[in-house]
Amino acid sequence: MTHINTKAMMLALLTASSAAALSPASAQLIQHKDLSYATALAIATGALEACKARGYATGAVVLDRGGNVLISLRGDNAGLHTVENARRKAYTALTFKMTTSKFIEEMKTRPVRREQTNLPGVIAIDGGVPIKVGNDVIGGVGLSGSPGVDEECVNAGLEKVKQDLQ
Repeated sequence: MTHINTKAMMLALLTASSAAALSPASAQLIQHKDLSYATALAIATGALEACKARGYATGAVVLDRGGNVLISLRGDNAGLHTVENARRKAYTALTFKMTTSKFIEEMKTRPVRREQTNLPGVIAIDGGVPIKVGNDVIGGVGLSGSPGVDEECVNAGLEKVKQDLQ
């Protein structure tokens, strides 16, 4: 009886190890970092405060890596459109993994960029920045309401959490 149990156990081990050897390496889970609510809130608040200090009433939106809204803020006296513009800027930065200012620059030499502005949620207005950990884009942030300085204000918000994005 012991001899049979040993054979059965050996067969089970051989079968399990064969199955493991045949499993493709691509079947492994992907590990990544995600934005926390606290980090997203610090980015949006930092961006709004930077623009408020310059005299602008703005709206800011932070998206997670899947394009879902984590934070949406509209500062006092900010126009109603600022939050929607900010969301679309964040989405564009996230989707194309570049600032919206870079996206606009590429429109001059890459005609496909102009066509991509017809995609839902994409907008070619300065003020969207991808949120990165190394080269991994983990979200997007957009700000609207401070013409010409939107991206600077976003970068001020990102500076507040620079240590978190390591």
